[in-house]
Amino acid sequence: MTPPREKNSSAMDAEVREKIHLEILKRTGAYQSNDHILLPSGHHTGEFIEKTLVTTEPSFTEGLGAVIAKHFAQWPVDVVLSTGPGALILSHCVARAHPSRPILIYGNKRMVAGKRRVALPAEFHRLIRPGTKVLLIEDLVSTGTTLKLLIKLVEQFGGQVVGIGALWRRTKRAEVGGKPVFSLVSRDFPTYPPESCPLCKKGVPLNEEFVRRRQQRKVSSVVERKTPSG
Repeated sequence: MTPPREKNSSAMDAEVREKIHLEILKRTGAYQSNDHILLPSGHHTGEFIEKTLVTTEPSFTEGLGAVIAKHFAQWPVDVVLSTGPGALILSHCVARAHPSRPILIYGNKRMVAGKRRVALPAEFHRLIRPGTKVLLIEDLVSTGTTLKLLIKLVEQFGGQVVGIGALWRRTKRAEVGGKPVFSLVSRDFPTYPPESCPLCKKGVPLNEEFVRRRQQRKVSSVVERKTPSG
């Protein structure tokens, strides 16, 4: 009988690192597993990640950012660029830990006529010049659409994207827009339509909490009251 082939040490190290980071994300409540979850799309899955909870633990986020910074330490980085509140918090930790001591800027993303748009505030334009080395940071990478737009934006200013760092990568591709992606977790959990969901067939109760939470979500706000002028 042929003995099983041993995994090389780098692959084993990656697996151990990923398990550690999964446990960290579980502790924040961001990662839910071993469940039967209803998604906003109507599909079902056994795993789910709540992006807004990923960076709620400052000490964890600082440590995760340091790991990403260490991976990209061999590359000189002038600017760290991100979009969205979660990625911005993470990018601050990455920029602080990177040996190049890069500056930190952010872009804004929104939907316009059904298409995603990324813009860079005018005050940041002078910070990306021809030859500027830029590291992109994202919390969750799925389709990579936002990252591709950021790459295009940087290149319009003459800058060069040296790589992409992320907490979670839901795609098997190791590159986005031709740029290398380093993620702490590389995991694409499958989703199923209700009629072919194996968890439904097993009779596992459906957890509708996440969809219900989104439907009932209300923005908490306080409005300044106008006082009568004296």
